[in-house]
Amino acid sequence: MADATTAKRRKSYRRGHRGEWLAAAALMLKGYRILARRHRTKLGEIDLIARRGDLVLIVEVKARRTLTEAMEAVSSGSERRIEGAADLWLSRQPDFGKLSIRFDMVAVLPWRWPVHVENIFQGRD
Repeated sequence: MADATTAKRRKSYRRGHRGEWLAAAALMLKGYRILARRHRTKLGEIDLIARRGDLVLIVEVKARRTLTEAMEAVSSGSERRIEGAADLWLSRQPDFGKLSIRFDMVAVLPWRWPVHVENIFQGRD
C-alpha cells in the first residue's frame, strides 16, 4: 500500500517538474526571463517567477486534462498563498518600486503547447 502511494507521489512530482519546464519554455519563447522556479517562502511556493522589462509574472502552473480544469484548480486559498509569497519576494527586490506585478497561469494540457492565461486573478489593491 505504501509503495503504491509513494509511486503515485513520485509520478505527480515528475509531472509537475515537466509541466513547469514546459511552462518556462513557453514563457521564454514569449520573451520572458525566468527568475525563479519553485520559489519557496514561509507563506507558500511560487511555481515560476518571470520578468520582461518592468513586468513581473507570478505564474501558477497547472497540468490538467482541459483548460477549464486547470483554471478551476486555482482556488481562493491558492490565490492568498501565492499573493503572500509574491509580496515577500517583491519586498526583497531592490527595484520593487518600479515593478508591475501580474498573476498568470500556464495550463499544461495533454498533447498541446502550454496555454498562457494572463491575469488569472487580481492581487490585493
